[in-house]
Amino acid sequence: MRRVLAVLAAMPLIFFAAGCGSDDAASGGSTGVKVAGNPGAKPTVTFPSGSPATKSSYEVIQAGSGAEIKTGDKVIVNLTVWDWDGKTNAAQGSSYDTKAPETISVNEQLPQVLQEGFTKVKHGGRLLAVLANDSVPQQQQQTSPAEPTKVFVFDVVGTQPPALKAATGKETKESIKGVKVENPGGEKAPTLTTKTGEKPPGELVVKTVIEGTGAKVQPNQTLAVHYTGKIWGTDKQFDSSWERGEAAEFPLSGVIQGWQQGLAGVPVGSRVVMSIPPNLGYGDQEQPNIPANSTLVFVVDVLAAY
Repeated sequence: MRRVLAVLAAMPLIFFAAGCGSDDAASGGSTGVKVAGNPGAKPTVTFPSGSPATKSSYEVIQAGSGAEIKTGDKVIVNLTVWDWDGKTNAAQGSSYDTKAPETISVNEQLPQVLQEGFTKVKHGGRLLAVLANDSVPQQQQQTSPAEPTKVFVFDVVGTQPPALKAATGKETKESIKGVKVENPGGEKAPTLTTKTGEKPPGELVVKTVIEGTGAKVQPNQTLAVHYTGKIWGTDKQFDSSWERGEAAEFPLSGVIQGWQQGLAGVPVGSRVVMSIPPNLGYGDQEQPNIPANSTLVFVVDVLAAY
């Protein structure tokens, strides 16, 4: 899963799958929720008396004057969220407190009100969104207890640049003994060869094949990467995003330790080759196409980090 909104522990509503909830994205200030303050500072919210709203909606508080937001953008926001229960209406957290803006992909995985609402504000704008249980997939409503209505205030900071198509930068000529990486150039996949009689390293080894010039990957970020994975010594390939024709996207904190340790600090745009010992991979647990106690070798292009 993406790191989106990880600063707030209880926020399942924002991860709903495509096509869920109501098809009608209501707008306008009909909920009675009032937002005070200006974008760029933590907002305050006043709730109306009575029961919480039962219909999801959004309201543009300030439109902003920067670039427009389009479907498919990865928008960087400061956000603050409350549980609207009609009683305490307690604040649940704010990126203004953590000083760590979040990145949200504006796509079909968002509730409909957010898909539409984000495209109605520009950089520098402020969006109010109310997410009630009509945004919850019907199947989830039947199996999970109802969540309090959530009230979000999003301040749009900017958008992430599109991910690269492949590593770009200067070739370093670095390599791991026994492993070969060939760089065809452009947006073509590299060739990884791991057929070798060399003994696999007992520790994690990471070598930069192409050194990118982007920001360094942080451990708490979500990455977009292209990669190929093989077993040390056999040249047996067990996975390749290149062959699937689509880059992989995941939180760095959610993958094997070898990736977490090996990719943290790598500049975006880089291509690295990593030899990962079993204790930082899958250990003695056999995986599909990966025997137990395998040393894994990956060539990874870091295309984006957010």
